[in-house]
Amino acid sequence: MSNGAQALMKTLVDSGVEVCFSNPGTSEMHFVAALDSEPKMRAVLALFEGVATGAADGYARMADKPAATLLHLGCGLGNGLANLHNARKGKVPVVNIVGDHATYHTQYDAQLQSDIETVARNVSPGFVRTSKATAELGRDTAEAVAAAKGLPGQVATLILPADVSWGEGGMPEAPIAPLQPACADDATVATIAQAVRSGGKVALLLGGRALREPSLLAASRIAAHSGAKLFAEVFPTRLERGAGVPAVERIAYLAELAGVQLADYQHLILVDAKAPVSFFAYPGKKSYLVPDTCTVHTLASPVQDTVGSLEKLARALGADQTAPQLQAPSRPGRPRGKLTADKVCKAVGHLLPKNAIVVDEAITSGLMLSAMTAGAPRHDLITLTGGAIGQGLPNAIGAAVACPDRPVIALIGDGTAMYTIQSLWTMAREKLNVTSIIFNNASYSVLNVELERVGAEEAGPKAKSQLDLKGPVLNFAQMAQGMGVHAVRATTTEEMVRTLEHALATPGPHLIEVVVPESLSGMKRKILPLLLRSLPNLPKPVARALKKKIAP
Repeated sequence: MSNGAQALMKTLVDSGVEVCFSNPGTSEMHFVAALDSEPKMRAVLALFEGVATGAADGYARMADKPAATLLHLGCGLGNGLANLHNARKGKVPVVNIVGDHATYHTQYDAQLQSDIETVARNVSPGFVRTSKATAELGRDTAEAVAAAKGLPGQVATLILPADVSWGEGGMPEAPIAPLQPACADDATVATIAQAVRSGGKVALLLGGRALREPSLLAASRIAAHSGAKLFAEVFPTRLERGAGVPAVERIAYLAELAGVQLADYQHLILVDAKAPVSFFAYPGKKSYLVPDTCTVHTLASPVQDTVGSLEKLARALGADQTAPQLQAPSRPGRPRGKLTADKVCKAVGHLLPKNAIVVDEAITSGLMLSAMTAGAPRHDLITLTGGAIGQGLPNAIGAAVACPDRPVIALIGDGTAMYTIQSLWTMAREKLNVTSIIFNNASYSVLNVELERVGAEEAGPKAKSQLDLKGPVLNFAQMAQGMGVHAVRATTTEEMVRTLEHALATPGPHLIEVVVPESLSGMKRKILPLLLRSLPNLPKPVARALKKKIAP
């Protein structure tokens, strides 16, 4: 007879969940013990819950199936919320297991007692369940996995009271077969096909699963046949790109630049994406970025089949035999001269291995990354879907666990690196093939830009002190070495390129700390808000040229 934890473990594995990223406590000890009862379950320890949740997110993005987390009570869940938020925004499947006090213990309101369900609903609006009995735990687990896997993909939180976990009489449950997604219906396809043929300018905005190669090929056939433009959402969950893959232009982070991109279109067709909005509200500026003269159409919602819907539209347009437009191979030359963030991005484009996974949380330091890697060998790009920083290093862990034969390169800003710096220890413990590049510009550079954009009063010394990291300057190479990761601090371009070559040729985790100036500083930062405000009044070709210069 199995106990509850053993039944849960068997149900997870039978349902395809084979990795657990954990940060356990006392209430989860029977789950921990049950790990040895299931040889197919890999357990990966994180020193902070935000690392565990972000790793589960990165794993699912690359494995196309969920991992589990194991978190300790409501406080542990709270520590992991930011990266569960990113997973929710990315429509990423995660089975989030949170231990709780024994059911009979909750009446005493012990020190760690909290309302876990209320906390969980912030990131698991579609599935939160507290398992009430050992005999029901297998079924609860199977339903949690099914909820996570079902389109559009979600964080499913299962709360596990300690006595339900240790109780005898647990029964594993068979996996629940997923529902097959439907394509766009005939009427929707006919309406959108008519819009494409109308003579107005048309753009497709692709997100989620529509940014994988099969959907990209179908979308590219439509674009090549009709002259439509292909856009991608600003922070894709996972974008397949590089030489031999159709290219898409990402919507800009800065709302003013996104407005330039969308200004001329009469029809915007959404495919597993939402209409663009600005990240924040700004005085006197629109939050909804689609022009008033543009009609928005939804070809495929997040619960529909993106490939089938795009192929159906291509057939309706007579574009199904049209050759897709593929990105030509190209690489930038070997960078030289003074070390800057742009030179680092150029080095990545120059050396990027085939089939790499690139995790981009470089913030302002990565402005040139997309341009520098556009024609590099095909690779996957993971970005900051929910905007909650601290995602990049944990995502790299998950991606490396999901794809052990593929090199992972994580480009991370210095401020965001400190949110989940414990990730480096897990990389070393698991011997993961991750090269982390930390941009050390000793500043929260993006917040300095936002300070100018929101129209706040001119910052004085106290305000400015909240946005810089100069006192003291962080040393990431020393921190990485202390956690068992080979690390080098590079201050010249040649040193940086040599170190990257070595890291890509040598298995195991590496960290390269690049000491660079801010990409947007001084006069550039002062001029940027003025340029952004002027864009609506400039001739469109000039506005587009400025957009390309600021954010290629």
